[in-house]
Amino acid sequence: MEGKLTFTPDEKRSAVSLLAELRTSVGDTLRPDDEEKLRQLLTDAINANKIQRDVFGLNPVLTALQTALITAKEIGLKRDGVLATMLYASVVGGYSSAEDVEQLFGKSVAQIVSGLVRIHNLYKKNPVIESENFRNLLLTFAEDMRVILIMIADRVNLMRQIRDTPNEEARHEVSEEASYLYAPLAHKLGLYQLKSELEDLSLKYLEHDAYYLIKDKLNATKRSRDAYIERFIQPVKARLEAAGLKFHIKGRTKSIHSIWQKMKKQKCGFEGIYDLFAIRIILDSPQDKEKMQCWQVYSIVTDMYQPNPKRLRDWLSVPKSNGYESLHITVLGPENKWVEVQIRTERMDEIAEHGLAAHWRYKGIKSEGGLDDWLANIRSALEAGDNLQVMDQFKMDLAEEEVYVFTPKGEIKKFPKGATVLDFAYTIHSNVGNTCVGARINGKNVSIREELKSGDSVEILTQSNQKPNPNWLNIVKTSRARSKIRLALKETQIKDGLYAKEMLERRCKNRKIELDEGLMSHLVKKLGFKETSDFYKALADEKLDPNNVIDQYLELRDHELNSQKSAKSADEFLFEGDESSRQSEDELVIDRDLKGLDYSLAKCCHPIYGDKIFGFVTVSGGIKIHRADCPNAAELRKRFGYRIVKARWSGKGNSQYSITLRVIGNDDIGVVNNITSIISKEEKIVMRSINIDSNDGLFSGNLTVMVDDTSRLKSLIKKLKTVKGVKQVTRV
Repeated sequence: MEGKLTFTPDEKRSAVSLLAELRTSVGDTLRPDDEEKLRQLLTDAINANKIQRDVFGLNPVLTALQTALITAKEIGLKRDGVLATMLYASVVGGYSSAEDVEQLFGKSVAQIVSGLVRIHNLYKKNPVIESENFRNLLLTFAEDMRVILIMIADRVNLMRQIRDTPNEEARHEVSEEASYLYAPLAHKLGLYQLKSELEDLSLKYLEHDAYYLIKDKLNATKRSRDAYIERFIQPVKARLEAAGLKFHIKGRTKSIHSIWQKMKKQKCGFEGIYDLFAIRIILDSPQDKEKMQCWQVYSIVTDMYQPNPKRLRDWLSVPKSNGYESLHITVLGPENKWVEVQIRTERMDEIAEHGLAAHWRYKGIKSEGGLDDWLANIRSALEAGDNLQVMDQFKMDLAEEEVYVFTPKGEIKKFPKGATVLDFAYTIHSNVGNTCVGARINGKNVSIREELKSGDSVEILTQSNQKPNPNWLNIVKTSRARSKIRLALKETQIKDGLYAKEMLERRCKNRKIELDEGLMSHLVKKLGFKETSDFYKALADEKLDPNNVIDQYLELRDHELNSQKSAKSADEFLFEGDESSRQSEDELVIDRDLKGLDYSLAKCCHPIYGDKIFGFVTVSGGIKIHRADCPNAAELRKRFGYRIVKARWSGKGNSQYSITLRVIGNDDIGVVNNITSIISKEEKIVMRSINIDSNDGLFSGNLTVMVDDTSRLKSLIKKLKTVKGVKQVTRV
């Protein structure tokens, strides 16, 4: 075990100086006994040998003071954030607990410390933390966003302190994390100065030669660069003042990291980067004149310097989705050098610089849902104070809407809140989902219904004899899992239905009985099944005895033969009801020649015999028949492609179909009478209703008729178009 932590003379002097600065920054928010209680707790932890130097040999108490000062001065945290930063080392070291912290310093400080400890434990899982999912997982874990702010400050401080460390391996690891994890977090929060520092220091430690090459080049060219900026600005300034505009102009040099990224992307040397700096013209403009004045500045600048039209970026007319507004142009300045000029107002500059991180995201980093609304206000929340009530209103929606869990190999998966083990299984593979019987979460066996929580480590358990059932649709949350389950159920149903149908036909053949599909459909209804597919499934599951079914079929057949001698045919009874919900397997074949499935004709497009059609499996399990050119067809195929089945007309039968025609024309005398006269003369066409409206010499109306098929319908439409005054006849 290492010896007790001691302070070197330099560390003592630094600690005293840092404490004085911290008192100045947060003194008005500290309680009278806070400092003494903190000093006593840390002294006791050091004496108990619970606080040790880190892998770089740094003093944790001193680094905590340095981090606390960053959180106070550069981010804006006050008492609770500073105390939590100081106490974290003692809690992780095992000397004190979150409960002890709450008792001494209050619930808010304890909450921040608990968040820091949770993320410390998350790191122990050693996941693949390069991913965007891991950054979001951190944000989800840290319900109090001050935890993330302290983490960023801690990493900035660590990067500052490890310049001369002999432990190069650890410095390399810390620098990589700063680049791919903490810098993106800082940019999410609009902390662009800390982001830039993290990126530059990462480059300094990871690619030493590149960093110093660019730094030396920038230093060598600083004087000439500043002079050039002044030469560019002066004439522009004079023209803008002459135009009566209120403004200020500033030049900014790109960060070393940004220049290096451009050199790599463009595969050129330092001298090949022409936009080392940008000129920003910021107008003091009333909001109703913002666009006009920005374009006025554009006109003045491009009159003076030749613009590059390919480099115009107009985010005034259509702002970026994150709210960023600005006008970017690149012009050929003095000495034929290209210069980027950004034109915006004070309001636009405020949005770009504070909270939305738009200055960085305009280069291509996409918005992430509700996160941006929260980020837009983070700075104003911090300025309002460091109390829990203020921070609570800015808690991230992401924590409520998404969960992040680990596979056994440490890979992160993202799910909507409420997702279950079954959702997880289907993200791995359809077969894994279809055979899932449960999971092992954090070493504990759970059922397929168990809801996932952020940070869970999930291992799926399967059995080869497991099969999906319809109840699974109520368990899953994701559309992927739901579609996979429906597909599996459909395949199983078709397979079982075909098997049961073949078995029944084989037994009938053995008994030399000829099956009539229409009569069988009648029997299915009589047995209490709404869907023919349910009937065949019951046969496949041995819930029905095929021999009993055949006996009942024979009984029904004999009864029908006897009744036909003195009563109307069964067909006539079938058509007395709603034509759109008739089942006549003689007329329609669905999917793979399945004639025993129930269907109904969709009321959105009213298909009739002769139309090109397809079937759509409804939520209740029945099948709706749509026309191929149905207005809803494209959306159904796009969103529910797995529920589409083939369908075709197999026989005309004796059916009539209800069709509505839209008729438009001139309101001539007798036009309605002529229309009805044509319909009444048509054989096998019956008019059910007519509704005509007349307005300003024009009429429009709907005719509902009963027709046999598309050929008769086309013939009727053609005849109606010949009526004098009729302009248009269309099928609704």
